[in-house]
Amino acid sequence: MQKPVVTVMVKAARSAGNVLLRNMNRLDAINVIEKDRLDYASEVDEQAEQAVIKELRRAYPDAAFLGEESGAQGKKGGALFVIDPLDGTSNYLHGFPHWCVSIAMVENGEVQHGVIFDPLRNELFTASRGSGAVLNDRRIRVSERKDLDGAMLATGFPPRERERAPAQLECLRELLRNVEDIRRTGSAALDLAYVACGRSDGYFEAGVKPWDIAAGVLLVREAGGRVCDFKGSQTGPMDVRGIHGRQLVAGNLKLSAELQKIIVQSGYAAAFN
Repeated sequence: MQKPVVTVMVKAARSAGNVLLRNMNRLDAINVIEKDRLDYASEVDEQAEQAVIKELRRAYPDAAFLGEESGAQGKKGGALFVIDPLDGTSNYLHGFPHWCVSIAMVENGEVQHGVIFDPLRNELFTASRGSGAVLNDRRIRVSERKDLDGAMLATGFPPRERERAPAQLECLRELLRNVEDIRRTGSAALDLAYVACGRSDGYFEAGVKPWDIAAGVLLVREAGGRVCDFKGSQTGPMDVRGIHGRQLVAGNLKLSAELQKIIVQSGYAAAFN
């Protein structure tokens, strides 16, 4: 049975989704800013984030928020909602139909509840710690693939990590010796959701931040998977303490270990020393 807080988070995600859907037909008129080199945000991101916060504050007036657009708000020490109102902004602005809303509730750096909503497909991924992961009311599990042979992986090429591109490309070369293919979809949140439901066998990316991955990390774990950094360590707190970019590997227990091993052997992990 869905937890009350998840019900509120779902309502907030759907509210943001409505904002995003309403603006799809006016992409040419949307005001876009370049936050950093090749890293964009739009007025729609901000509107969607405000829609999320408005719904969450109705139920939790004392909650704190960590949003990609508005940063940290509210008092420390209580419930914290970590929000990416539009994960896949570049996709959205190009009219490429692959983006989502991601919301996580975090306590003491640990994700307790997560919601990822894909408005275009009307797919709702939810998870609560210790209660499993669900896609549209059906339980989901990570894939059972035992190794990288024939695996379908997902990754990303974030603008903030372009100086490490040679190491990443070497890692991709090594992986392509065995895997079927590697996808670059443009949404870390959906990449993790797809690992959780078995559509992708594994995922790895550098430079991701709490709002990109918090809900997805919980989904993978609650779907029976494993999440770690490029060296096999814990991912760190999903709050303002972990605001800097980090590396992430996700998959089932066996495949994630093999994937992480290749990342080390290829020299990609050492690029972050």
